[in-house]
Amino acid sequence: MELFKCLFGVVVVLVCDVTAQHSWAAPLQKHQPPLPSQPPQQHLNVPTPAAHFDECQVEEGEKIQCGTQDITAEQCENINCCFNGRQCYYGKKVTVQCTRDGQFVLVVARDATLPHIDVDSVSLLETNDDSCSPAGSTSALVIFQFPVTTCGTTIKEEESYVVYENHISSSYEVGVGPRGSITRDSHFELLFQCRYSSTAVEALVMEVNAVPPPVPVAAAGPLRVELRLGNGQCHSKGCVEEEAAYHSFYTQADYPITKMLREPVYIEVHILERSDPNIVLNLERCWATTTPNSQSLPQWDLLVDGCPYNDDRYLTTVVPVDGSSGLHYPMHHKRFIIKMFTFVDQNTFTPQKDTVFIHCATAVCYPSSTNSCEQPCHRQRRAAAAARKVSSSQRTLVSSGEVILTKRTFSAVQWENDSSATAPNTKSKR
Repeated sequence: MELFKCLFGVVVVLVCDVTAQHSWAAPLQKHQPPLPSQPPQQHLNVPTPAAHFDECQVEEGEKIQCGTQDITAEQCENINCCFNGRQCYYGKKVTVQCTRDGQFVLVVARDATLPHIDVDSVSLLETNDDSCSPAGSTSALVIFQFPVTTCGTTIKEEESYVVYENHISSSYEVGVGPRGSITRDSHFELLFQCRYSSTAVEALVMEVNAVPPPVPVAAAGPLRVELRLGNGQCHSKGCVEEEAAYHSFYTQADYPITKMLREPVYIEVHILERSDPNIVLNLERCWATTTPNSQSLPQWDLLVDGCPYNDDRYLTTVVPVDGSSGLHYPMHHKRFIIKMFTFVDQNTFTPQKDTVFIHCATAVCYPSSTNSCEQPCHRQRRAAAAARKVSSSQRTLVSSGEVILTKRTFSAVQWENDSSATAPNTKSKR
């Protein structure tokens, strides 16, 4: 599997208005934009974070100061930072601020998306200038601070405004297979603006990234097999999540099911309406597509000859099913776990589809003195060839319903309306 780093993503627009001069045809040089003649007014359209997600729950060693030492709780709230009674600090989100002295301040938290962003991969498009590198970072967030006239910022006029616009993005890893490409990383891009006028400082978030889920189908024929997804959860201490997941399953009414990138998807394939304890269900190949058509492209292999597809960085986990499972016929069942992904375009590596359908080619095996029906991943070609000598009546293809990738939005903090808000303290406690 080849690995690539690509850019894609979340688009967020920040708008800040500050006093303008008479003519703004030429970009600012060393002078600073004049201060507004009246207190700024706020205009926000910020996505509401999930109720269970507390963006202010930051570890003590990962807090970075937002504003000055003597900032009040109200002032801290006005610049959309977190206040714990003693300190104003950046939360687990994206914070964009336009200062009155003509500076962009940009803070991107690791927890801004799920899966978490690799903060080391976040960068401005202008990378040749050292001043455009992060001003500071921790394992939890990265900070950029630079004048609005540098680092590839574009400048344009809109009626009574002068608009300074720039953006940052993160890289993500793409796995390339022979029949498709996927990624399990969050895709993040931030477009932000400062708009200087004679009245106010404004902020606007325009768009944030998000993601989609699966469904089971039973195949008819001499061999009837069902593919279903486990939804059991641990509710007691010492519970093993991989075991609990198969205690209950999604029903047809539950689909489509939503999953986040890298979230485990628990899959079971089992024979229906057969009571012969001697037969063994084997999975010849399992793969994923973007449509219900098992032959459609792109495709991504999950199991090959019953074993994890080796060219996937996040190998499929095959779950043993034996007498301890409590099943009447354990050999009629196969279980495996994948990490949720999304397909990307083979040429541009941009995310292509948020839907995944899972398919498995199955076969019934009859144990004998020469064939144990086991599928060891190191087996010889001769054994693999023997497994293919199965009549069509003992084979069938089974597919899941739609699995949709779901995306969680992040909140963005935009504007700074007080001269007390200064550059972040990049040397604070880590």
